[in-house]
Amino acid sequence: MTKADLIKQIKLKNSFLCIGLDVDLDKIPKHLLQLEDPIFEFNKQIIDATHHLTVAYKPNTAFYEAYGIKGWQSLEKTINYLNEKHPEIFTIADAKRGDIGNTSTMYAKAFFEDLNFNSVTVAPYMGSDSVEPFLVFENKFTILLALTSNVGGLDFQGLKVGEQELYKEVLKTALTWKNNKQLMFVVGATKAEYFKGIRKIVPNHFLLVPGVGAQGGNLQDVCKYGITKDIELLINSSRGIIYAGNDENFAQKAQEKALELQQEMAEIIKAL
Repeated sequence: MTKADLIKQIKLKNSFLCIGLDVDLDKIPKHLLQLEDPIFEFNKQIIDATHHLTVAYKPNTAFYEAYGIKGWQSLEKTINYLNEKHPEIFTIADAKRGDIGNTSTMYAKAFFEDLNFNSVTVAPYMGSDSVEPFLVFENKFTILLALTSNVGGLDFQGLKVGEQELYKEVLKTALTWKNNKQLMFVVGATKAEYFKGIRKIVPNHFLLVPGVGAQGGNLQDVCKYGITKDIELLINSSRGIIYAGNDENFAQKAQEKALELQQEMAEIIKAL
């Protein structure tokens, strides 16, 4: 998928919503636990109910790795289902990988070739040679952690490097790497006041924005400083959508929550 393809989907759906598929067997409806693959069935029903409202899905791989080989098989079935039924939807492997070059190459092959995700999240701490192996894959995107939404995010990201914070140095340095047009960046919604400065550094890259909903991030605040003429935002909501209901109507409840966000996004797009 190209950047132009993703922008086209945003405009077609009047949505820049990303739904996080973070499946916890302790939280999904109990009736699904009787099935052979409750994780995949949960994802399938969420996808069937919300695909027309979202432009991206983001499984966090930890929620699948926690269940061993069966969890990984559920992840594989989920991405295969998405690629078969909804190839126009952008897929994100939220894996937060990043290691020395030859290891990163193997991580990239795992997510881009074997599982055929459109993108993967990557940690920048080990520098250019840990990230550039991901960037060589044509029409695949590397989503670099920049400013995260967790409470401790500023422990290191906010430290001063010379005259500026470390997360800004990450953004600036990443723009010097080979194939940097294949980069996107994670910027948490709970840090909405930082978007103005971030857009001065990366005015034309997509930002993946977690933290709207359960973590307290506000969509309007993010868009005030983060949106561009081509939108270039992917606003992620996980728990707030997929766990909106916990009975046999859970998928319908998820659809209702997704629709609320999509309609808010449509109004924002209309006002541009």
